[in-house]
Amino acid sequence: MTDLPPRVAHDGGARLGCDEVARLRADFPVLGRCVRDGKPLIYLDSAATTQRPRSVIDAVREFDLGSYAAVHRGAHALAEEATLAFEGARTSVAAFLGAEPGELVVTTGTTGAINTAAFAIESAGVGVGDLIVVTEAEHHSNLVPWQRLASRTGAELAWIPVGEDGRLDLGVVDDLAARRPRVVAVTGASNVTGACTDLAALGGVDWGPRAIRVLDAAQMPGHGVVCFRDLGFDLAAVSAHKMYGPTGVGALLGSQSVLEQLGPAWTGGSMVEMVTMTQATFQPPPQRFEAGTQPVSQMVGWAAAVRYLTAIGMDRIAAREAELTARLLEGVGGVAGVRVLGPLDTRDRSGVVSLDVSGVHPHDVGQFLDSLGIAVRVGHHCAQPVHRALGVHASTRVSLGLYSTKAEVDAVVKALAQVRPFFGVA
Repeated sequence: MTDLPPRVAHDGGARLGCDEVARLRADFPVLGRCVRDGKPLIYLDSAATTQRPRSVIDAVREFDLGSYAAVHRGAHALAEEATLAFEGARTSVAAFLGAEPGELVVTTGTTGAINTAAFAIESAGVGVGDLIVVTEAEHHSNLVPWQRLASRTGAELAWIPVGEDGRLDLGVVDDLAARRPRVVAVTGASNVTGACTDLAALGGVDWGPRAIRVLDAAQMPGHGVVCFRDLGFDLAAVSAHKMYGPTGVGALLGSQSVLEQLGPAWTGGSMVEMVTMTQATFQPPPQRFEAGTQPVSQMVGWAAAVRYLTAIGMDRIAAREAELTARLLEGVGGVAGVRVLGPLDTRDRSGVVSLDVSGVHPHDVGQFLDSLGIAVRVGHHCAQPVHRALGVHASTRVSLGLYSTKAEVDAVVKALAQVRPFFGVA
């Protein structure tokens, strides 16, 4: 399969400026379309899913047209090509995320990765008297699996609360650590408040010898440099579609020593060594956790996405998004009746900005913005507890990507200023 490079490369660390972003936008076909009575699309929903560049779409298409087959199972030419493409993609994605190929378990996404972790940890022993620690900031995907694990095993669930600014209140951490938890599961960056967790502080805590530290990193790799081996966590979950790749694929990153301790979460084909009518033995990690048919096309697309991001430079993307986030926060800060849920500055903050528009339901806000061609997210964003902690049931979420522009930020700020007058509540 041909390695498809992005059309725009960077020049060794130079600022990602407006002209280059304009050229990059041409790589994303959907950004050129019009919606709602011919209005140009303004896509500000990248926290939900990032759009895919043409090189990712083409990589998947080329593989599907010429080398599509099941991996690890055949001796014919297509099976060999597919296996090489799949394992090559594993190596590329792992390297981008600062992990070894053997530390990357292919899953259906972040949700699949965290559920895999929960069942695998259960197989290694969790029971009455064990403690599972989460946070109030979690996406349901990093909360409900641990609730269910506690329910199944009799373990206790406790959490780190969220403060008024949307950041974690770490004042309870020492007391929780003294109880020697079995699992500590936290988000790296909230998909509601945009607040980035102090991973160095949490990763450096002495949680005890049995603790397995799990990171929901879904909102991290598409927006800045992520190196798994430097995070201080035993397991981390990511999704390709949050970093300009296909849907339906993600990974559970795990240190080799921890993965080897865990039993399989799911069983079936591909992950077994020997099977008789009464028992089975299992492959070593990562194959131990990859039962069934692999998402080969999606992995090929994911590898193309990390090539694209590498060519631009993650440090440059992070700096650009921080600049736009500051502009967005300043803009909405001047709109009467609009409250930012989360930090009001860019320190340890992502380009996810959720808003409460006084007197107007988020769904009405979203429909008004959509009528202007502006795509945002509305609802509780699969994170009801953090909304409840901040005194609301839902919000309107604006989230940035590498293709976002100053003009788009200004357009959504201008539109937000029109919402309350339009609904007669100004």
